[in-house]
Amino acid sequence: MSVKHPIVAVTGSSGAGTTSVREAFQEIFLREGMKAVFVEGNGFRRYDRAEMACWVEQNARAGRIMSRFGPEASLLDRLEGLFMEYSRTGTGLIRHYVESPTMAERHQQPEGTFTPWEEILPGTDLLFYEGMHGGYTSDLWTHRTMGPPHNPFIVKLRQHVQKERSDYGVDIARWVDLLIGVVPAINLEWIQKIHRDVSLTGASVEAATDAILRRLPDYVRYISPQFSFTDINFQRIPLVDTSNPFTARDVPTADESALVIRFREPRRFDFPDLRRRLDGSFMSRANTLVLPNGSIRHALEVICAPLVHELVERRRKAGE
Repeated sequence: MSVKHPIVAVTGSSGAGTTSVREAFQEIFLREGMKAVFVEGNGFRRYDRAEMACWVEQNARAGRIMSRFGPEASLLDRLEGLFMEYSRTGTGLIRHYVESPTMAERHQQPEGTFTPWEEILPGTDLLFYEGMHGGYTSDLWTHRTMGPPHNPFIVKLRQHVQKERSDYGVDIARWVDLLIGVVPAINLEWIQKIHRDVSLTGASVEAATDAILRRLPDYVRYISPQFSFTDINFQRIPLVDTSNPFTARDVPTADESALVIRFREPRRFDFPDLRRRLDGSFMSRANTLVLPNGSIRHALEVICAPLVHELVERRRKAGE
């Protein structure tokens, strides 16, 4: 965590809707006058598209099921290194994964490849990460028994533990100042994944379905646990029948969804005010707000803009 160089991370699997959240945060940063560097989790994949297919196939022949969700498929040590370096100095190394024809044209590289590593130029105010591992830690036991990673006392205790243990592992979450989870109901996430793969990469429905099934064990082990440690979770719940997501013709719209928002530290928020500003919202639990309409943009504006403003004020006061 850093006052001068804060990090905002949005974590969720590909196709979960993290891109929409990124666009909302771009508007918030613009209004706050914050210059952000945007980091894509895909840039920290270990293998390009061709290498990944070969790696998965080789492991399958050996009886091992591997996926992009697992730590073996990503450079998580480099991602933590980036977060650590940026929080201290405001710089670090990043690259991009060329995922679409539009990106291929922009970077003048084939799809499924990486751009060269490049250093973040000085002068940015914060780092915004969007990807699958923004809240990842290899020591889930410590999180569960010692408490949330953002508690100042716990942070100091964990730092002491890290000094004593050279095998402590990767702890990306500890460097994040604001961690947001985007996690649709699982059937909705699968529908979005299938439609995204078919439209973006030209994959068949069968291939997209196979990828979902192959990744499911790693999703349970490495993605789901992150949502227990996020500051805020935004979960979209479909209000239409998604019983068989593999035959759905359309992705449910925001009007066909509800939004369930969970707050890790509810005492920080004025829920009567949030309910007043978010029409039709109600509290289902002491830490959970529900919006009948699943549009996340306005909810992010109301809930997260003040949190970003707090980061801005902390940074400004540190510079005085």
